[in-house]
Formats: sequence, structure tokens, C-alpha cells
Amino acid sequence: MGDPKKLKRKYESPKKVWDSVRIEEEQKLLKEFGLKNMHELRVMQMELKKIRREARRLLSMGEKGRKLGKPLLEKVVRLGIAKPDTSLEDLLSLTIRDMLERRLETRVFKKGLARSIEQGRQLIAHGRIAIDGRKISAPSYLVPVVEEERIGYYKSVNFIPIVVGKAKESKEGEKVGGGEGSGKEE
Repeated sequence: MGDPKKLKRKYESPKKVWDSVRIEEEQKLLKEFGLKNMHELRVMQMELKKIRREARRLLSMGEKGRKLGKPLLEKVVRLGIAKPDTSLEDLLSLTIRDMLERRLETRVFKKGLARSIEQGRQLIAHGRIAIDGRKISAPSYLVPVVEEERIGYYKSVNFIPIVVGKAKESKEGEKVGGGEGSGKEE
């Protein structure tokens, strides 16, 4: 069997560690997108960096690079990071927000399955969210455009889905849905 191979880091640390402007911007992103820690942000920054680096390399090749860049463009459009009419030059203007918008926890919140991004993350981690009936337990999953409409609750016996919005009154006068998980208020 042999020794396990050495794992590579999935992110790079910033060159200037104590840059207050960068730190403030990163803290805003952490709060806005409900990220657990800087590691998650740095991994997304590295993915964006790979896409932009490949686009620069292909653009430097001229016309041949534009033809070879079709798979990269297709991947970025399929993931929903860029629009379908995007060119290689447009990939250089992508931002970290474009990447973070495609994470599953953000999509769950935007679709209205959770009241906040943090709650969306919790639902995913607890196995309550599925895509096309398949349970996904990674909040960092980048949701392709074709799978975005198939996001829903995972069908389990003990789970009552959260109804975002106003609670409905039943015939007996007790609230149904919109509760803190139980579905009823006592």
C-alpha cells in the first residue's frame, strides 16, 4: 500500500499579513456570506485565482488560446460564475463575490429555504438539504445553474421544513409552520 501521499494546501496565505484594509474587507465577506472561518474564504480566493490565471495564460496565446479556452468558459458558465455570453477577457474581472454567490449555503438562503445564511449552513451540515433528492452535506458545494432549481429539503421522517414568511393559522387556532422547528406553538 505504501505511505499516504502528502496533501497540498488548498489556499495561499496573503503576502502582507497585517493589512488592515484587507482584513476589514475579509471580515465583511465572512459576515455577509456566513463563512465559518478564513480558511473557507481563502479556498474560494484560490479557485478564483486559478480561473483568472488560466484565462491570462490563454489570452497570451492569441487566437489559438481563444479556441483552447472554450472548456474553461463552459465550466465557468455551467457553474454560474459568469454569464453565457462571457469572453476570456471578462473572466479577468470576476470577483470573490461571484464565487461566494454560487455556494450552496448562499443558494439555500436566496431560494428561501432558510431565514439566514447561517441557518442555511446549519441545515446543510445536519443533512436537511438535498439537490434532486441527493443529500448534500458540504456548505461549500458550488451549485451548477442546472441544479439550482432542484435544491430542496431532504425527505426525512422527523423533519418539519421551515416556512419562511408569515405563519399560517390552522382551524384549531394554533400556528402551523414558521415556528422554531416544531411546527406548533404552545
